[in-house]
Amino acid sequence: MSLQAILLPVFVQVALVFALLVLMGARRFGAVKARAVQRSDVILGQKSWPAPAQAASNAFSNQFELPVLFFALVPLAVVTRKADLLFVVLSWVFVAARIAQAAVYVTTNNVPLRFGAYLVGAVTLAIMWAAFAVHILAAPLPA
Repeated sequence: MSLQAILLPVFVQVALVFALLVLMGARRFGAVKARAVQRSDVILGQKSWPAPAQAASNAFSNQFELPVLFFALVPLAVVTRKADLLFVVLSWVFVAARIAQAAVYVTTNNVPLRFGAYLVGAVTLAIMWAAFAVHILAAPLPA
């Protein structure tokens, strides 16, 4: 697989992180501007933000949980040359699930739907790691 094909899902995942950062900032700024929250209420914590701002914040924070394992796996797969077509397809499934989860979080926040998207991403990432481990561990040892 080409390096571009392998890294494109990573770039999309990174774009999602920045899009959620912008959305979170806009919603927080809007809440302060509309006086829906006082600055003194949110200086040291997040509990006082209105629901839309908190949802964007939670969706943003989620991108530094499970995706960390994705961001760790991609360079390992590239360096070891184990990023094949299956790896790229699974990468796209993972990123699509992350986009879906974030989209649900910042719109309807339908918990069963959000969890379904999370579960698809988590299972996909587990399969990616398992396949990578099998490729590495099944490789013949150098003589």
